[in-house]
Amino acid sequence: MHSALDVRLFRDLLHPSRELWTPRELRELTSYVAGELTTPLLSILSFDAEQRWWARLALTEGVELWLLSWLPGQGTEPHDHGGAAGSFTVLTGELSEDYRYPGGPVRSTVRGVGSSIGFGAGRAHQVTNRGTRGASSVHAYSPPLVPTREYPSLADIPGDIPPLPAQRLPLDRLRVLADQEGP
Repeated sequence: MHSALDVRLFRDLLHPSRELWTPRELRELTSYVAGELTTPLLSILSFDAEQRWWARLALTEGVELWLLSWLPGQGTEPHDHGGAAGSFTVLTGELSEDYRYPGGPVRSTVRGVGSSIGFGAGRAHQVTNRGTRGASSVHAYSPPLVPTREYPSLADIPGDIPPLPAQRLPLDRLRVLADQEGP
């Protein structure tokens, strides 16, 4: 758990013994954290002109939680989450998301402050700050430690997104990873 968020409220939200979270539960988690822990999140937040910045907020056996920042023009490549369910909530600014479910059309939306989305394993997306000021967002994934797959474009998403294996680690190794950065 990130030291700036080591408060009982946050620890109680994480349900450390829960192994898997649903997309709805992940959306509720990121929405609550972004809405109720704004001040400590803003004290952690940083921006990096060279690359997107991130900080792991928490890691349990069932969920990982991240804070990401996005300067104008920064974004991800098209990717899926390897079979993990996910969520993100916009903390500051505005983010554009292009997404696709296998076999479906590419769709686009703009997400402003407070906007949240929870999604299941069969979804790929690309997130970009197309605005004129910095943005930030809170992300959660379950199971944790599942690698992502990148694609040349969202049109290249296969008809089925098979799950990738999560790294199952002992709790002491999870604690070490929780202190490291990098989504």
